[in-house]
Amino acid sequence: MRQRGVEIDLEALIDLDRQHRRLVTNVENLRADLNRAQKEIGKLPPDQRPAAIAHNKERGAELKGLEVELAKAAEALEAALQLVPNLVHPDSPPGTQDAELRRVGTPPEMDFAPVDHLTLGEGLGIIDVKRAAKVSGSRFAILRGQGALLELALVRFVLDRLLAEGFEPVIPPVLVREEAMYGTGFFPTDQAQVYRTADDDLYLAGTSEVPIASMHSGEIFSANELPIRYAGISTCFRREAGTYGKDTRGIIRVHQFDKVEMFSFCHPQGSDDEHGRMLEQEEGIFGALEIPYRVLDIAAGELAAPNYRKFDIEAWLPGADRWLEVTSCSNDWDFQARRLGVRMKGDSGTELVHTLNGTAVAVGRAIVALLENHQRADGSVAIPESLQPYTGFDVISPSR
Repeated sequence: MRQRGVEIDLEALIDLDRQHRRLVTNVENLRADLNRAQKEIGKLPPDQRPAAIAHNKERGAELKGLEVELAKAAEALEAALQLVPNLVHPDSPPGTQDAELRRVGTPPEMDFAPVDHLTLGEGLGIIDVKRAAKVSGSRFAILRGQGALLELALVRFVLDRLLAEGFEPVIPPVLVREEAMYGTGFFPTDQAQVYRTADDDLYLAGTSEVPIASMHSGEIFSANELPIRYAGISTCFRREAGTYGKDTRGIIRVHQFDKVEMFSFCHPQGSDDEHGRMLEQEEGIFGALEIPYRVLDIAAGELAAPNYRKFDIEAWLPGADRWLEVTSCSNDWDFQARRLGVRMKGDSGTELVHTLNGTAVAVGRAIVALLENHQRADGSVAIPESLQPYTGFDVISPSR
């Protein structure tokens, strides 16, 4: 918690745990005593039974009172535990300064002044934020024509790569229960970023990580089943509360976007290696799209509550003249598995699995990076060779 810059009263938390344990013991002991006494009543002489029954009723009332205390103590302990973040990987950079691990690719040399993705997208007739605002307000976009085809091409291009690596494609629900948000660690810290339905206790997920992690809640895998790898295809929703003025131009920070998310349930001893494999997948995707990028090891003070360690990939944007985060890749260790009750049975007994997630492609941001890096002087955009079999075209030209 010191590494993260998080302040929690640990003594108060430990005291809540002691109270809860004491009440559990008292309730269990009293319940056992009552069960024994109830069995003995039938063996007593008839004249002693009324007194024994009356005594049991008094003890029963005492048990009910203790059970109420226990329920309150359990609720208080759970609420306090929900605020405790994950441990931090010993190799994560300290403080709040991320460490740049490497840069891959060279920013394209252009003999003209590059423009940003929205200028390109509007000129090409593939991004329409003005009409989206009519429909839904700010921070929404409509992808049109070849822009819509580009999205579908990116999704299938990425899926084919993940299928070859043993990922099972999944299209999960986007509306999830509150316990799924708590189980994955998005609640209580990120509640302000989540849309909630007015008439049902359901939330619009900001990533398919939430339903995929939760779909195995309460289950026990056998060790030889692991790792289990999923590629979640979903529309994602984020309120972006508190981000006004940040990346408001175009389709970088919008309320609705589509994504392919990698998710893995793996053996506890293999999660560091699995984390590296996920990062390799992300790098391979952006390398194949011929987009220059850099890899960041996220500092302890910048990690979200569930993260044990996280790597980000940032793509270079020539038009905006800056780096843009396009993927995140997180090892959440046993944090989510503990909350969701996902375990494995191995030679040494039952233990919690580890969970990992990584962005294979956040489609909107990938389109931003593609447009800016493959733009031409005439306002057209070349399609990378690796993507052409999926688009069916090799260039997007300005609309007439």
